[in-house]
Amino acid sequence: MHYSRLDKIVVDVAPEDHDQELAFWQGALGQSMQQFERFPEYHGVPLEKQQMGFLVQRLGEGPSRVHLDIHTTDVEAEVARLEKLGAKRLREVNFWCLMEDPAGMPFCVIADKDLTEENSQRWE
Repeated sequence: MHYSRLDKIVVDVAPEDHDQELAFWQGALGQSMQQFERFPEYHGVPLEKQQMGFLVQRLGEGPSRVHLDIHTTDVEAEVARLEKLGAKRLREVNFWCLMEDPAGMPFCVIADKDLTEENSQRWE
C-alpha cells in the first residue's frame, strides 16, 4: 500500500527564455517565486488555495515545455503502477524518477513522506 497525488506543475524553460518566463509567471500568479538553494535551477511557490505547487525550471538542454510532478510515499511502487498503465521509466535523478507518459510527455515521480489518506490517493 502507498499514497500518491499530483503535486506540482513545472514549466521547463530553455536558458535564453528563463528570466522572461519567470517574470511572466510571477505576474500571472501574483506571487514571487523563491529560488531553491539545493537546486538553483528551480524557482517555486506553493499555490495554497489549489493545494499544489508551481515551479519554473531553467533547463540545461531541450525544448521548453510543461511537466507534472507526482509525489508518493513509495517511488518504486508508484513507478511500477504507472508502468502498468503505459508509462516508461527514463532515469533516476537525485531522489526522483523521470518518466514519460504513453504520448511521450515527461513527468516526475518524487518521494514524499507527508502524504496521508486525507491529502492523497491510496493504492493497494
